[in-house]
Amino acid sequence: MTEPADLQDPAALAAVAQLVAEEAGALLLSRHGRPRQVQTKSSPTDVVTEMDRAAEDLIRQRILSVRPGDAILGEEGGQTAGGAVRWIVDPLDGTVNYLYGLPDWAVSIAAEVSGTVVAGAVCAPVRRATYVAVRGGGAWLHSAGRPAPQRLTCNADVELADALVATGFSYLAGQRAEQGAVVARLLPVIRDIRRAGAAALDLCALAAGQVDALYEQGLHAWDIAAGGLIAREAGAQVGGLHGAAASEAMIIAASPALFAALHDALAGLMPGG
Repeated sequence: MTEPADLQDPAALAAVAQLVAEEAGALLLSRHGRPRQVQTKSSPTDVVTEMDRAAEDLIRQRILSVRPGDAILGEEGGQTAGGAVRWIVDPLDGTVNYLYGLPDWAVSIAAEVSGTVVAGAVCAPVRRATYVAVRGGGAWLHSAGRPAPQRLTCNADVELADALVATGFSYLAGQRAEQGAVVARLLPVIRDIRRAGAAALDLCALAAGQVDALYEQGLHAWDIAAGGLIAREAGAQVGGLHGAAASEAMIIAASPALFAALHDALAGLMPGG
């Protein structure tokens, strides 16, 4: 049986994503900088706290309470079965920042219908900001103290030499060394690098014009689903190398002309590029 169209309405899905992301953000903010039971995941530098799991548990409960037939893919809890709508959840993007009491961390929730991300929300509680996008409906910043959301537009007409470029690094030592070598060779041909430590927020910063471009390897669906839609709806091109989709292998995001220039620079710098 197919779902009624109203159960797949992107605006309704975005409203759920925003509400649940903000509730999970409030939970995380109540314990910011004070997590317990720190454990490691893929490497000693890749940490997970009790609050990652608590936030994801809350998100799953809230989504399934209003949409019991949907599937959920979460960073901590994996994939559950469901219908045409799948929620892609990063309960705490920027865990190390959160652990150290730094402000750049967020809750990221996207809704995917039949394989296409159609709605997303990224809540940055310390910054009192939530970024929301609906496919075909633009990207918007909801800020505390502002009477109405602000429409986001990425920076256009930026030359590679003038570009402020966000990136991040793997938690695996060998990959970090390779990524560091790429950065060292890229730095002379751009304005500068920014490394905030939360990919979802990097994509939102791109949408808001706070950086000009982003590239990174090693990101998962939950890192980029909501932020990628927000960046696209703000006018950015989002993809990988040589026409591939954004993936764990590579994500590049920027206005179309800058995307092409950064793509070509990276293709010449990457091992086997």
